[in-house]
Amino acid sequence: MTIQNHNPGLDSPNIIRSKDKNALEQNSDGVSIQVEKLSDRQRQITAQVQIHQPVQKVWKILTDYESLVEFIPNLTKSSLIEHPEGGIRLEQIGSQCLLNFKFCARVVLDLEEVFPKLIKFAMVEGDFKGFSGFWRLEPYKLETGEGTDLCYTIRVWPKLTMPIGIVEDRLANDLRSNLLAIRQRASW
Repeated sequence: MTIQNHNPGLDSPNIIRSKDKNALEQNSDGVSIQVEKLSDRQRQITAQVQIHQPVQKVWKILTDYESLVEFIPNLTKSSLIEHPEGGIRLEQIGSQCLLNFKFCARVVLDLEEVFPKLIKFAMVEGDFKGFSGFWRLEPYKLETGEGTDLCYTIRVWPKLTMPIGIVEDRLANDLRSNLLAIRQRASW
């Protein structure tokens, strides 16, 4: 983890914090976000969006892991690395500005793909105490074909040196930005 002094403008997050674990509230951009407090320093954040493209197209975008840096905001590295047991292992680095600081976080994730509906991931090394989650893709009918309900859920447990409130707000905003970027990429 790297923190550098920087002077950005702060964006005000539009995040839903609900006691109802099943409540996802949608913003005007069509992305629903829910933040759930699992414990004092652990959060589960879920984001969901509808994409007017078939599941197979969205799947292809999500699983082209090394191309994610081309369009996902704040993702500066996404590289497949050797997995000791032959699975899928991905190193990612995110970088962004928070409260006058440039913040970088690195994770190495083991992934499990269940085509065409689920991509699970869990951190095996990185700058958090814990980081895991999944992408879930579900088809829905459009008048002219098929769309995809895309859900992205993460469970994060920051180290003590990382303020949980800032991490929670930033990740919730990042999930929104990520889903919007994926929706835009799918429309190409």
